[in-house]
Amino acid sequence: MDRADVLIVGSGHGGTQVAIALRQNGHTDSILMLTRERSLPYERPPLSKEYLAGEKSFERIRVRPESFWEERDIVIRTGTNVSAIDPFAKEAVLGDGSRMAYRKLVWAAGGEARRLSIPGADLEGIHTVRTIEDVDAIRSDIANGASRAVVIGGGYIGLEAAAVLRSLGCEVFVVESRNRLLSRVAGQDLSDFFLAEHRAQGVAFHLGAEVASIEEGSGGRVAAVTLADGTVLPCDFVVTGIGIVPSVGALIAAGAVGANGVDVDEFCRTSLDDIYAIGDCAAHVNSYANGAVIRLESVQNAHDMAATVARAICGTKTPYEALPWFWSNQYDLRLQTVGIAADFDTTVVRGDPAARKFSVVYLREGQVIALDCVNNTRDYAQGRKLVEAGVQIAPETLADADIPLKEML
Repeated sequence: MDRADVLIVGSGHGGTQVAIALRQNGHTDSILMLTRERSLPYERPPLSKEYLAGEKSFERIRVRPESFWEERDIVIRTGTNVSAIDPFAKEAVLGDGSRMAYRKLVWAAGGEARRLSIPGADLEGIHTVRTIEDVDAIRSDIANGASRAVVIGGGYIGLEAAAVLRSLGCEVFVVESRNRLLSRVAGQDLSDFFLAEHRAQGVAFHLGAEVASIEEGSGGRVAAVTLADGTVLPCDFVVTGIGIVPSVGALIAAGAVGANGVDVDEFCRTSLDDIYAIGDCAAHVNSYANGAVIRLESVQNAHDMAATVARAICGTKTPYEALPWFWSNQYDLRLQTVGIAADFDTTVVRGDPAARKFSVVYLREGQVIALDCVNNTRDYAQGRKLVEAGVQIAPETLADADIPLKEML
């Protein structure tokens, strides 16, 4: 095949969902998915949770079995990189120099895990959590006796990895450059709660700390992490969770507009004709972020953008306007988030964090804009309606956990 009616670059949640949704919307022409991965599409959230813990096999985290793609005539070409895009000829230039023509192109390439840029960053035993190969390498280290880990980054990926590593018996240090955990996505109440929970599980923290270098041991492997204040953390391996770099170089080089990722409109179209972008790499105006241009790194965003693109390609344009949601599992805690806690000015805690079942409600000028719900599915389900409606509710009313949120609409 040297031409595809719809060419999809990337096999993550966004790319696979575009292909599935196209067939569901009646698209009958050719669909080709190109991916740098060596494996058929698999789910990403379990990588830092059940797959790292060994609770789920690769077969159990596949998006669909191989037969699914064959039955729907969706061709997936693995181990294939797209090095350039020619938007005028409507061709993708592949890593081997060959060209693939398309009628519509969907860029769902996501991003690369951000790498450390300090002395020792190229040593063996430094891992990210982005692909199946990344996590297999961590599991291999542990199977070979590694038991001391330094996790760099106090966001969701870092904390999920820390929780699993503790459950596997590893000694864990978490290093976070800011003065609290989850500072980019949540308020102080949630930060304090998860800090206490992880400490109770034996995780040690260095907050407001910068990593200066990584020290070499025998065989070119990591032996310790040195902080800017001189603290040395001996370790057998390092896990980094410091964000991603959007994989949009080929699009930007082809003339697409974008600064943090690639810009898309309400139908997920880039500034290049017949080229769409979705998922982690797509920067869009989001009404739930107070109208800011943002990238959302979530399964929800990838799936909903995919649905928007599939409808547009099939002739039914529906603007992307989806309520953001997210989840995180750490130990026996399930965090469910709805909305985006951007520019909030007030937080309200419902329930008692000490009971390990509570919610944090975020307000902006009295309006409910987001909720973080810990082991509290009822508040999460009912709180979605409050965020969608943009209601204004008195903080003292929200704080009364005996009043169901659905009664506040």
